[in-house]
Amino acid sequence: MKIKEIKLGELHPEEFIDEKIKEITAIVGSGSAINALSGGVDSSTVTMLSHRALGDRLRTYFINNGLMRQVEPERIVGLFEELGIPVKIVDAQKLFFDALKGITDPEAKREAITQTFYKAVFGQLVKASGAKYLLQGTNYTDVEETVAGIKRQHNILAQLGIDTKEAFGYTVIEPLIQLRKPAIRAVAHALGLPEEIYTRPPFPGPA
Repeated sequence: MKIKEIKLGELHPEEFIDEKIKEITAIVGSGSAINALSGGVDSSTVTMLSHRALGDRLRTYFINNGLMRQVEPERIVGLFEELGIPVKIVDAQKLFFDALKGITDPEAKREAITQTFYKAVFGQLVKASGAKYLLQGTNYTDVEETVAGIKRQHNILAQLGIDTKEAFGYTVIEPLIQLRKPAIRAVAHALGLPEEIYTRPPFPGPA
């Protein structure tokens, strides 16, 4: 893997936050971006970073795929609105259920989830908004597990040779890709996210 991990013991959260805000701002420039919020610590941290970097040039979406905790969309949207970040819920349950219908193989499910998320859902959102960038909370472990063949994570694209601009029409930005979960929790805490978010246990992936 070409990605250099930043371990928890090496991490200076405030410096990391400043660096990533500058990085996001430089990549997006004067344009706009969309952001994928799922409510987990990774996507929540990216949401806070991106909002600080882009302000109202960021459009944050919660994609309801129908495969999550009960009342999760409303709860997370309400929480982020309290933090001053507007979030729009996209009801994509039928798209995901149709894509998964009849599939039993886990890897085939993950591929169906990937195509539905990035082509059917975010592809349309990008077209409608005119944004050229998608921010998401990919972490180091996601990449490691996928590249090692342990388990394909649906959010791993470029590391598998997928050109997202060519395949989906936009560029994916992954500010947390050098960090594992404990380091991301430290950044989330430094960003001022509530404890219920930065200590939240992961929910099983949609595949």
